[in-house]
Amino acid sequence: MNILLVALTLLLSYLLGSVATAVWAGKIFHGIDVREHGSGNAGATNVIRVLGWKTGIPVLIIDVLKGCLAAMLPAIFNLADPHSALLTNLQILAGMSAILGHIFPVFAGFRGGKGVATIFGTLLAINTLLTISCIGVFLLIFLITGYVSVSSMSAGIAFPIFLFSFFNTPSVFFKVFSILVAIALILTHKKNISRLLKGEETKLFKKQIKK
Repeated sequence: MNILLVALTLLLSYLLGSVATAVWAGKIFHGIDVREHGSGNAGATNVIRVLGWKTGIPVLIIDVLKGCLAAMLPAIFNLADPHSALLTNLQILAGMSAILGHIFPVFAGFRGGKGVATIFGTLLAINTLLTISCIGVFLLIFLITGYVSVSSMSAGIAFPIFLFSFFNTPSVFFKVFSILVAIALILTHKKNISRLLKGEETKLFKKQIKK
């Protein structure tokens, strides 16, 4: 295994994650920094809430693609044998680099989003069926509650449960990663949990800034 190529892959993954889609879309098309409005989060949910679906959906798609492409890089660069535990491990590391870039983007003052869409993109590339199952949980909870935060945390918690119960993987690291994802999604939603407990959390649909 080429260590320099692995390092380059992780760096490229971080830079992919650092593409500050929400921040750039807000500034280019609306003349605002979305981090100064709504929840203050540089993610697709806040863009949809503040600027509307026409801006938010492309941001969401690109944020998902960042994680997906990053997780595909180890296979593209042929860093390990297909379907091997090593390849899965490298995909996870590349995905984690992209997620880190999304949360702490070098191109946007290290103030990014929570990484939910980029996590989904990473998982789509690694295990599509498992990810679709988690998306199903997300949609179900969202239809019931209307809260993206609750839906994201529920999908995150479902991830390790589904993996351990219904799916098989040669990578122990992937199992550990699934637990870390669930914990990370809860930790990055601490403010949302606080607002939920106080009855102050806003649902996705909210008055938007028009410009």
